[in-house]
Amino acid sequence: MLTQALLVDDSRSVLNYLKRHIEADGLVEATAFLDPVEALACARERVFDLVLVDYEMPHMDGISFIRAFRALPGCADVPIAMVTSRQTDDVKMEALQAGATDFLPKQRESLEMTVRLRNLIQLGAAVRKLNDRAAHLASEVAAATRKLGEREEEIILRLALAVEYRDNDTGEHTLRVARYSRIIAEQLGLPPRLCRDIYLAAPLHDVGKVAIPDNILLKPGRLTDDEMAVIRTHATIGERILADSGCELIQLGAQIAAGHHERWDGAGYPNGLKADEIPVAARVVAVADVFDALTTRRPYKEPMPIDEARSYLVENKGRQFDPACVEAFLSRWDEVVGIAAGERATPFHKAEAPLAPIMESPVEGHSPAAVTAS
Repeated sequence: MLTQALLVDDSRSVLNYLKRHIEADGLVEATAFLDPVEALACARERVFDLVLVDYEMPHMDGISFIRAFRALPGCADVPIAMVTSRQTDDVKMEALQAGATDFLPKQRESLEMTVRLRNLIQLGAAVRKLNDRAAHLASEVAAATRKLGEREEEIILRLALAVEYRDNDTGEHTLRVARYSRIIAEQLGLPPRLCRDIYLAAPLHDVGKVAIPDNILLKPGRLTDDEMAVIRTHATIGERILADSGCELIQLGAQIAAGHHERWDGAGYPNGLKADEIPVAARVVAVADVFDALTTRRPYKEPMPIDEARSYLVENKGRQFDPACVEAFLSRWDEVVGIAAGERATPFHKAEAPLAPIMESPVEGHSPAAVTAS
């Protein structure tokens, strides 16, 4: 690849000489401008490896040009030589402070100019190679980071699905809760990264159910008070499973697992937290999880009509649910209805597509209160 040089001089004869001289060895392709303003406009659109600029020019002197060029994106390291016969200390100092790399004497056929120009060409080529290498490495790091993130996300989803398989549920519940949670988080105005993380961590809300005995977890009828006490331990167990992770998503999953059965009025479990004491991610998932539990079919119940489930959320905002989360959920009701009706979404990091639904199972009991306590 030829080194790309930008030449700027208001003298056509000097410009032609510089162009012939710099292109003589066939290693450089020069683009020449008489007007420094036009040269800057070109530099905004093209990448140059080397710049030669005159000191005294109309409209803009060489030092002003250097300052403007250095301010352009990607131009901080490009070698710049000022071509001038006025190489006083004051001029040199001002040019160096503006970002000049070197000076070329305005003397044709000068041995000094030939040597300095050759060195600048080599420097420009070396800087370009370094920048290309840095860009390549940055691209590889970004790709590797992206792949690690994708694997992290898929592992989280697979872990959540493993819990649902044991609960004899369907993977679609996990995905719907994730999508509902993202809607709420976005409508609350949470930062985009947190919205994404809530979407990815929401499926971990019931991970603690792996420790619940089968005779309780899979019981087809209503649970006794003692059995209900056992199943409610899944919130604490889930937090314990996910706690102390070095992964931020897992840490968020721990908050959600521990807090998604807390209530806005403080009557929830396991810690009786209330209002803003409950982490926002857990308040978000609480609404998403209960709504999906109400509107899906279970062996012991038919799905609640979606409008009735909506009414349940409205009636219990400020008691069971964070009012802001309920309002955020209802503000995108058309999307909610689409998700509940089985509308497909962009795959949850490539892991959504291959999921196959399996048998659904009961939670703790038959009533909405019992469903929402699970």
